[in-house]
Amino acid sequence: MTRVFSGIKPTGHLTLGNYLGAVRRWAAVDQYARDALFCVVDLHALTVEHDPARVRRLTRQAATLLLAAGLEPERCTLFVQSHVDEHARLSYLLECVATDGEARRMIQYKEKAAREREGGRSVRLSLLTYPVLMAADILAHGADEVPVGEDQQQHVELTRALATRFNQRYGHVFTVPVATRPGVAARVMDLQDPRSKMGKSGGAGAGVVHLLDEPEVVRRKVMRAVTDSGTEVVHDPEGRPGVSNLLEILAACGTAEPADPVALAGAYGSYGALKRDTADAVVEALRPVRERHREWAADPGGVDEVLRRGAERARAVARPTVDAAYRAVGLLPAV
Repeated sequence: MTRVFSGIKPTGHLTLGNYLGAVRRWAAVDQYARDALFCVVDLHALTVEHDPARVRRLTRQAATLLLAAGLEPERCTLFVQSHVDEHARLSYLLECVATDGEARRMIQYKEKAAREREGGRSVRLSLLTYPVLMAADILAHGADEVPVGEDQQQHVELTRALATRFNQRYGHVFTVPVATRPGVAARVMDLQDPRSKMGKSGGAGAGVVHLLDEPEVVRRKVMRAVTDSGTEVVHDPEGRPGVSNLLEILAACGTAEPADPVALAGAYGSYGALKRDTADAVVEALRPVRERHREWAADPGGVDEVLRRGAERARAVARPTVDAAYRAVGLLPAV
């Protein structure tokens, strides 16, 4: 069976973009059709200045929301990255295979490092090397497929390059994975800045819909979404990014199978009607997630048990591969 691995970083409250771009597919498709491992990648949250208590709180919340979104512990493996030592063990070996130039070419490093410097903060070395840790996350578990958004595609390509280079130098150890992309709404944009991705780290801004927002808050944010000049409803991401974003959100939320945003555009004669239907669709899409979240949040011991069993299984999957990598590079086995 094809093995899939994907992770989510606890750097903020999960958003509609996270749900439509990744998590809903994990729950609806990947955990049924594949041997699936899903990880809250908490080590990645340490690459910038952070509050330790907030990282712990958001890690638990992310795991709880993934369960609320429909991940079933009997069908998939859900765990926290730092609970499985093999991720950090393998990361160093891959740093010894990667080059400084490869790391510095990562677009996300350039963007995030620039933001850190603009804020008067020093850039942590881990921000440069975290794509290598991401490669270790994937390769340790022998993943065949990695569902990612557009902004992570470059990191999967680095993972493929490192796996191939390691196998050529030291013998075949790693599966070389491929990136997979969802279709409609793979990249949900900020409602107030439709040329920027709706991100977890955007704070409590009016353009970001969080999975735990109350229905009236969701409606207010959608109804106040930035559209574009003119009044015609058309799907044109370059020329009309605001209305196109709403159409893609509606297309993803409105039916079990994503609709065609181009076809949807023809059904609307005004932005107001489009916003009302989009708000209704988002509220309804998030309703079962919010309801199940209340149930899981009331049982923290149950969440802990899911994560404990998930980490046990993840270690059992990763350890043979990582041990083989250690032997391949010439490290003396412990006795």
